[in-house]
Amino acid sequence: MAQLPTFPGDRPQETSGSAGAAYTATATIAEDGVVTEWGAGARRLLGYASSEVVGQPAARLLAEDGGAVWETGPGRDRWNGTVALRHRDGRRVEVPLLAHRWTSTGGTVKWTVVSAVPGAAEPSWEAPLNEWAFAQSPCFLAVFDADLRLQRANTGMQRTLSLTEEQMRGLRLPEIAPDPVSDETERRMRLVVETGEPQQLTAFVPLTGEGSEHGWETSLAALRDRDGRVRAVCLAAHDRGSAEHAPHPEHLRLAEELTDRPAEGAAPPDGPGREHREHTTTMTLQRSLLPHTLPQQGALEIATRYLPAGGEAGVGGDWFDVIPLSGARVALVVGDVVGHGIRASATMGRLRTAVRTLADVDLPPDELLTHLDDLIIHLSADEADPDAPEESAGGIGTTCLYVVYDPVTRLCTVARAGHPPPAVVSPEGSVYLLDVPAGPPLGLGGLPFETIEVELPEGSLLALYTDGLLQIRERDLDEALDTLFSALTKPAAALDTVCDRVLTALLTRRPEDDVALLVARTRALHTDKVVVWDLPSDPSVVADARRYTTEQLTAWELDEASFVAELVVSELVTNAIRYGRPPIQLRLIHENDTLICEVSDASSTAPHMRRARTFDEGGRGLLLVAQLAERWGTRHAPTGKTIWAEQSLVGF
Repeated sequence: MAQLPTFPGDRPQETSGSAGAAYTATATIAEDGVVTEWGAGARRLLGYASSEVVGQPAARLLAEDGGAVWETGPGRDRWNGTVALRHRDGRRVEVPLLAHRWTSTGGTVKWTVVSAVPGAAEPSWEAPLNEWAFAQSPCFLAVFDADLRLQRANTGMQRTLSLTEEQMRGLRLPEIAPDPVSDETERRMRLVVETGEPQQLTAFVPLTGEGSEHGWETSLAALRDRDGRVRAVCLAAHDRGSAEHAPHPEHLRLAEELTDRPAEGAAPPDGPGREHREHTTTMTLQRSLLPHTLPQQGALEIATRYLPAGGEAGVGGDWFDVIPLSGARVALVVGDVVGHGIRASATMGRLRTAVRTLADVDLPPDELLTHLDDLIIHLSADEADPDAPEESAGGIGTTCLYVVYDPVTRLCTVARAGHPPPAVVSPEGSVYLLDVPAGPPLGLGGLPFETIEVELPEGSLLALYTDGLLQIRERDLDEALDTLFSALTKPAAALDTVCDRVLTALLTRRPEDDVALLVARTRALHTDKVVVWDLPSDPSVVADARRYTTEQLTAWELDEASFVAELVVSELVTNAIRYGRPPIQLRLIHENDTLICEVSDASSTAPHMRRARTFDEGGRGLLLVAQLAERWGTRHAPTGKTIWAEQSLVGF
């Protein structure tokens, strides 16, 4: 070999090519090294006419005498590199070459050699080409920084989501497109940032403004600086087509499901096709039953994650919820329904609805779990099937953890039914499990549930989870808890980062059981946002209560809300004096865009709205409160009750 080619990608030291447009020089060389074809571009590049080259050894074109330019062994089908050639006028020309090996049906082998020759010098295309390629790529492209906030989005992403790059910049993917798929994608992006390893995932998600779902093949890759540090993540998603129009195997399964018979070419009813369809149906049901967005509230900063099981058992019935309560309090719920599949997901949906209904009447955590226990027992009885008892358990053995946090008192009230206790991280960094009495799993009946009440400093971290997170089958429980504690105590500005670190630390692969994770950081409503008055049981005090309210709203610069607040306070205090028992207390809470009026007394009798008749002197108070307030209700305590009403301050 006369001259070793330079490494692929090296730039030539010199190129020949007259001014003008770029062109391609082409030639064909037989396996024995003889030139068989010589294109016009090759003549333009080296100056030789076709008659001077065809039939001659290609080695004669080399700047130095020697053997073959590249090896032509049977395993080589392509070669590229830079070769020094001799121009007809004697000049040495460094030429980048790309050679492809072709074999005809008759067995004749030849090499097609090409070289791109640049034209006249022009302004650098590198920057605009890079920008055009990103912006106009037919696939969905986005760049997220190391905090997983969007920095760039190409036209494809903007068109798909019906949002401009400016509208999305600085937001996380779940904030741009709330969906469990976005949560999973962001978790994978966190892995890319922390490990530098690329990630792949496939998902069917609905497009904005369309009823059908599209399949997306998503690739996540690390973007590194010159020092090799991961500075961002590139997301590239390719649309596999609509489940309604694209020719995809999913359509056969959809047709089978709609007609209740196998589509042509689909798997038989008891084969993998049915299993896949059932899994997809269960996933869709599970996703529809879980909260898509978290409610607005000021007591807690919250981040959540849900990962469906990846094993043969299929999707289970794990769930979580965040429920705003009266008095600026918030309930956190995490539960785990026994079993997998559609039945478990349906049971989960019933339980989540029941929890929300019971929370709406402000039941204490232990009483709420008692009602859930009764519900599971009734479900089991209603679904009893003597021919398939394993299919009709109705959720017996389901676990649940119910937490209520009050930002005014900073008290956290917790009860659990066979569920792992929550982990707490203090603002100083100490971590521990709350010592909550275990209580039996739901559905057993006859055993009581107990609550504990602890005061948490502002800025404490609460972690609620299902047992799939700990993967006890793969490791010792103490080891799993140590790993959890270590991940929770690492400093992080965002709770989403905490969630991703926990999942990354504890899950080495797709979990065999569902995983629900809810992380919350406590906030506090200080004395400048809460005011309390003890009132005597005397009708004359109603005027004082109105005056106290007006003065306080003036101090809070909420004078425009005074008229409605005075009416609400007047009605609630009047009812407490007339129908309740002392002591009577009035409390106002200013939480963000909400004003909460609460009146408490020692009577346990709850009021109810009724329609007043024409000549009735009373019966209109609560109706008036219901019309003036955003919402209202009754909250019972061990002694007495509280009537509360929330007034929106939006626009004030």
